[in-house]
Amino acid sequence: MSIDVGGHLRAVRLMYGLSQRELAKRAGVTNGTISLIEQNRVSPSVSSLKKVLDGVPMSLAEFFTLDLQADPQVFYPRAELTDLGDRDVSLRLVAAKRPNRAMTIMHERYRPKADTGADMLSHKGEEGGVVVTGQIELTVGGQTRILNTGDAYYFASTVPHRFRNISEEPCEIISASTPPTF
Repeated sequence: MSIDVGGHLRAVRLMYGLSQRELAKRAGVTNGTISLIEQNRVSPSVSSLKKVLDGVPMSLAEFFTLDLQADPQVFYPRAELTDLGDRDVSLRLVAAKRPNRAMTIMHERYRPKADTGADMLSHKGEEGGVVVTGQIELTVGGQTRILNTGDAYYFASTVPHRFRNISEEPCEIISASTPPTF
């Protein structure tokens, strides 16, 4: 299968909302180079194309396997959210199958007295969320706080943390973390 490198590059550039000038600046090449590639007037070497794609940023593999014909999924019905939790804690992941996700978005539900486990969690990145209903006890490092409906949190996920629903009512949280943890 042959790929129209110029047309593909133009589509990728537009998908990311970049002008030729902006992509050229980010990639450290002239905007004339971008123009010539997009018009298929020059066939870039692999190293030249990689340099241009670094301005997006996108790997060569992503560039050549990206299906520009299909519109990426934007909306995710409840039934399509992947549950990564257990019986007591539901962790419903948004866009589980989306390629190259840059973040994790979760719809979390904690049954009464449920928690994330005796061991504190710790992973690369940052996370934040908002309590939608109920209350949750959140421990981050040496700090513990009970968060109620409408309260929010944001912290470096490298700091050990734990979530516990200490109430008799379910707790619901919408959270996000980056980079993706699942």
